[in-house]
Amino acid sequence: MKAMLLAAGLGTRLRPLTLHTPKPLLPVAGKAMLVWHIERLVAAGVPELVINVSWLGEQIEAALGDGAALGASIRYSREPGAPLDTGGGIRRALPHLGDDPFLVVSGDIWCDFPLPELVQGGLGGDTQARLVVVPNPPQHPEGDFRLQPDARLVRGGSEGLPCTYSGIALLSPRLLDGWSEEVFPLREPFRAAAARNALQGLCWRGDWEDVGTPERYAALNARLCAG
Repeated sequence: MKAMLLAAGLGTRLRPLTLHTPKPLLPVAGKAMLVWHIERLVAAGVPELVINVSWLGEQIEAALGDGAALGASIRYSREPGAPLDTGGGIRRALPHLGDDPFLVVSGDIWCDFPLPELVQGGLGGDTQARLVVVPNPPQHPEGDFRLQPDARLVRGGSEGLPCTYSGIALLSPRLLDGWSEEVFPLREPFRAAAARNALQGLCWRGDWEDVGTPERYAALNARLCAG
């Protein structure tokens, strides 16, 4: 199995921290967020990685190289000009990822979810993606989906657990069948899959943070360093 790390964003919400450093290279407890993710993927038995790069991407490539120092094998999917957003970035990288399901991890989150649990059993039947979701955080009270007792993710309605996509998922390349746009967010094919009952979820109530603002970044660093 392979994994894709999303690292091409502009980091606008984290400025001025990201004016000269790409967000996934910002240190968390003394180590770049991307390095934390790579170490956890390697420990989970997933050393073959694809990383998409755009804004200050040369810094990411210089810092990580081919991944050998971390026990990984890294290929880069370069997005010339502006980033292609999460969906467009994955679509561009599909030739590197192959035909089998692959993991996707956003480079700007902190999470201690046990990755082997996500890949157990693969994706059966018509399921095109399995998402790790979390209870809605304060910064996103409206959430993304509702998690049903049978593990399906749906939008709308009043049944099930209101939840937010964590930035970690197991995807089938089939999820992007029919998407011809160059730039689009991953939430659009997720929503289409949910409408087809082709989207599953796993709820995680452990440690998770969307490192999206200087305040949340500082708070996460302080908490982890204290611990």
